[in-house]
Amino acid sequence: MEEFVTLTYNGQEIKLPVVIGTEGEKAIDISGLRQDTGFITLDPGYANTGSCLSAITYMDGEKGILRYRGIPVEQLAENATFKETAYLLINGKLPNRDQLTRFSVMLNDNSLVHEDLKAFYQNFPRASHPMGILSSMVNALRSFYPELGTTEEEINSTMTRLLAKVRTMAAMSYKISRGHRVVYPRPDMTYCENFLNMMFDTPVKPYEINRAAVNALRVFWILHADHEQNCSTSAVRVVGSARVNLYAAISSGIAALWGPLHGGANQAVIEMLTAIQANGGDYKKAIERAKDKNDPFRLMGFGHRVYKTYDPRAKIMKKMCDELLDSLQIDDPMLDLAKELEEAACNDAYFIDHNLYPNIDFYSGIVLRAVGIPTNMFTVMFAIGRLPGWIAQWKESMDDPKWKICRPRQVYTGNLQYDFIPIHARI
Repeated sequence: MEEFVTLTYNGQEIKLPVVIGTEGEKAIDISGLRQDTGFITLDPGYANTGSCLSAITYMDGEKGILRYRGIPVEQLAENATFKETAYLLINGKLPNRDQLTRFSVMLNDNSLVHEDLKAFYQNFPRASHPMGILSSMVNALRSFYPELGTTEEEINSTMTRLLAKVRTMAAMSYKISRGHRVVYPRPDMTYCENFLNMMFDTPVKPYEINRAAVNALRVFWILHADHEQNCSTSAVRVVGSARVNLYAAISSGIAALWGPLHGGANQAVIEMLTAIQANGGDYKKAIERAKDKNDPFRLMGFGHRVYKTYDPRAKIMKKMCDELLDSLQIDDPMLDLAKELEEAACNDAYFIDHNLYPNIDFYSGIVLRAVGIPTNMFTVMFAIGRLPGWIAQWKESMDDPKWKICRPRQVYTGNLQYDFIPIHARI
């Protein structure tokens, strides 16, 4: 039986349908509200607004739940490869052996980038941030490679091409920024192994694959693969709703992810730790500052906009962080400082009462530093991981039979109408 919510205004009653998701989530369908009443809703930041129906990711911030296509992220982090996770998000199910082999071959065949792209990289100013470069370069891919075709094979080829090339482009940007020879992907390496080799292999010091580092990167990318309708994913959907090409839509997601309140948070964690270390390493003072309402200082990497309990990804990342540091036996004062800060904050009553637990950005920043990733590349690493989710969300919106171009409304608060004033009469 269909359910409704009744809205009453000035004696007029409007029945609004109730939409119920598979996990029991409830929403009020207001798509006919303006037509029936002339009203719109106002929800700054869209914290209470559902923008779409989606079958990709389910999360419950109150209970600390995150699932991709119904599979708990904990199980994927424990058992799946990043390629399997990407296939799951994009295609809706885990691949069988033959499907995974074909997918792996396509990723390998598409992993090279056009040599002319090097000229683009080499002409960016040296101080350019890698995220700005990556966003520009992904948009530029449209000039080098054809747009989506109409057959399933052509569509899969384009999406796989993007997954393969963004990884190569990210490593290439790092090598060129250092003036080093570009290292190309190898067919005998996994997706994660290839990236680390392209980043750190040199003619004078061949990179030795470290299992702990590879596993940490695999888990990092899986945990970042999708996260429902966040800022960057919404950007991909909004830009994609104008029916732009896939490259342009993904480029917008990269630009949104760049922000310090979104993907840039893991970089902000290391920058915060650097500042604390430069001021004598007094992490207790930083904690007290974070608790002071009159102090604008924020303890980066603690708390989350959605999760009101412990971020389920943070639990996994913490375990991976501890295992990686034990395996690598790294002597890094900043990593020691991070662990001391984590322990102190987790035992502080203020942080416990306000559910300000360490989030995934806190631990992922430590993991990336331990692996050897430069701080300004942290958000690029996030982008590579989030790419399958962006593609899946874009594809789902393109296949939506009720597609509409995104066009939010507003409540105007400016001047009332008045006549144009000639320049000689203006005060």
